[in-house]
Amino acid sequence: MASAPKKALELLVAAPRGFCAGVDRAIRIVELAIEKYGAPVYVRHEIVHNKFVVDTLRAKGAIFVEELDEVPDGVPVVFSAHGVPKAVPAKAAERGLSYLDATCPLVSKVHRQAERLVASGRHIVFIGHAGHPEVIGTFGQVPEGSMTLIETVADVATFAPRDPENLSFLTQTTLSVDDTAEVVAALQAKFPAVQAPRGEDICYATSNRQAAIKAIAKACDAVLVLGAPNSSNSLRLVEVAERQGVPARLLQRASELDWGFLDGVGTLGITAGASAPEQLVRELIERLTERYDVTEREVETTQETIAFKLPRGLEAAA
Repeated sequence: MASAPKKALELLVAAPRGFCAGVDRAIRIVELAIEKYGAPVYVRHEIVHNKFVVDTLRAKGAIFVEELDEVPDGVPVVFSAHGVPKAVPAKAAERGLSYLDATCPLVSKVHRQAERLVASGRHIVFIGHAGHPEVIGTFGQVPEGSMTLIETVADVATFAPRDPENLSFLTQTTLSVDDTAEVVAALQAKFPAVQAPRGEDICYATSNRQAAIKAIAKACDAVLVLGAPNSSNSLRLVEVAERQGVPARLLQRASELDWGFLDGVGTLGITAGASAPEQLVRELIERLTERYDVTEREVETTQETIAFKLPRGLEAAA
């Protein structure tokens, strides 16, 4: 007996999606370090927040640790794309460890802004998520007490600085554009003298991916986001879709797909966080073709051409 025909499923695939220039650079640094020094190369913290990427690099000879104390003497260590407190490279140098800094240049830019503001005597309001490695790294650039973390509009309401006329704000690079705008508006309303950063701190890739999912969400019955549960920018993509009134789910791999989520779905949006490789998008689409008659359309809202230089010493190996 002939099998029942597959149901039609239209896929709207957001572009840009997936890897950003900072993630590309960080992964390449680990790969080139393994080529140059030989395995193992130690990496402090997940190089980027994606299990597939971490497992792939582990198979090539990377060893991931949470603290520098876990790195033995005499082997190279790489610092993750999220950035580290100043004390970490200082401790590595003290131990004579060879280290490579894979901090995203856009995160490093925020670090340098923080240093300059504190040097000029200003108190920094840092908008971000408590406990995120990027927040920990940024706070570790300046003396304790010179920066206050604000997560929400409610935090602004209870914030009572000693010198309201001498404030500046900076932000984590992977926040929700809309949420951050609300917090900034509340901050500026309460403290009219607060100084904004020279340029937007939320990175181009975070902004572009959020705009891309907004562009397709209202035409979709549901949205799937490929990314890790500890990836800030991936979680924000789920939130952006949901705020457009569309059910959305985060998946690490196609194998996690709950087919029940697709009941009644005729048009499905797909995107990927900045640390999720395109390979995982293709894997998901292939899985969908097992049950559906899939048509796929990419919806591009902007083109990305940004690339970052590798650290000196690795450029020759590239």
